[in-house]
Amino acid sequence: MAPKKNGKLRIAMLGHKRIPSREGGVEIVVEELSTRMAQLGHDVTCYNRKGHHVSGEEFDSELLSEYKGVKIKRVFTIQKGGLAAATSSFFAALKAAFGKYDAVHFHAEGPCSMLWLPKMFGKRCVATVHGLDHQRAKWGRLASAYILFGEKCAAKFADEIIVLSENVQNYFKEKYNRDTVFIPNGISPSQNEIAEEITEKFGLEKENYILYLGRIVPEKGLGYLVDAYKELKTDKKLVIAGGASDTAEFERELKAAAADDERIIFTGFVQGKIWRELYSNAYVYVLPSDVEGMPLSLLEAMSFGNCCLTSDIPECSSVIGENGVTFKAGNVKDLRCRLDYLCRNSQITQKYKEQSSDYVCGKYNWNDVTKKTLELYK
Repeated sequence: MAPKKNGKLRIAMLGHKRIPSREGGVEIVVEELSTRMAQLGHDVTCYNRKGHHVSGEEFDSELLSEYKGVKIKRVFTIQKGGLAAATSSFFAALKAAFGKYDAVHFHAEGPCSMLWLPKMFGKRCVATVHGLDHQRAKWGRLASAYILFGEKCAAKFADEIIVLSENVQNYFKEKYNRDTVFIPNGISPSQNEIAEEITEKFGLEKENYILYLGRIVPEKGLGYLVDAYKELKTDKKLVIAGGASDTAEFERELKAAAADDERIIFTGFVQGKIWRELYSNAYVYVLPSDVEGMPLSLLEAMSFGNCCLTSDIPECSSVIGENGVTFKAGNVKDLRCRLDYLCRNSQITQKYKEQSSDYVCGKYNWNDVTKKTLELYK
């Protein structure tokens, strides 16, 4: 299908849970891209899942048909086990196949299992691989096999594949001899807020806590973090902020492991002012992941001017460069030593705080990401 005469494109996006939402990194990326494309005059439709927010229906947002110029359509979804992603992706892909679109953009490997469908109807299909999802610990054997099938479909049928790290780019070249396009995520400068609600609700004050903010899932390395922190002699609290994502049992196990240390605080899913206050007032932000695509939470933490401590996996170390501290992935002792070092050396953390925001916002820009993505659609 030829683009409109004015050069504006008709674009469909699918694979996310819903927008607007902060349920995961995929949702943030879809929102950032789709709204910017709509602002540029393109006709953008996002296919949202039906169902409740992954952290509970109390976090459900208003049902919208339009958001910042983006058309929102909800597709049939079976809310059982791992069927939500599969069913919503199938019906979204079916609608995209019969819709008047110049480009259909699939997000995440699992949903790419349906990429062949709009491709069969002549649509230009672009896939973003947000990470090697079949490697994530939360998935069972059947779900991992389904996600791997989606990866293979992307490698075989997608007109273009976007990857968020050079590590994943090398993976696709070595496994499938498939060329991909490296377009990392973006970030915008963030406005810091003083501690108010977090003080009232959790007793937190500026720089008296170490922060993890993200999904409560096994591959984020939270087990290492709790074990390392419990051996740490410090008055600074450990705050674990975020909700589970099909991982309620892991969340219960993590809370049980932390139950004997009253310094550890679980906030649950956070958004809005509390979310901004947590990032704004942390002493150190920690991301101990085993597996990542390109961690938006790390970009966010740096945009708020945080000193960041991450595992040394390429997806994290390539983001912080010389502007943060890393530890050996999966090594509890090394993580404890790095935390201890930063807790004892406030001048070091302050140095990283002063440089992190300018560095990350200068290097990763959503407008650049949008421009490069639009070029692939054409």
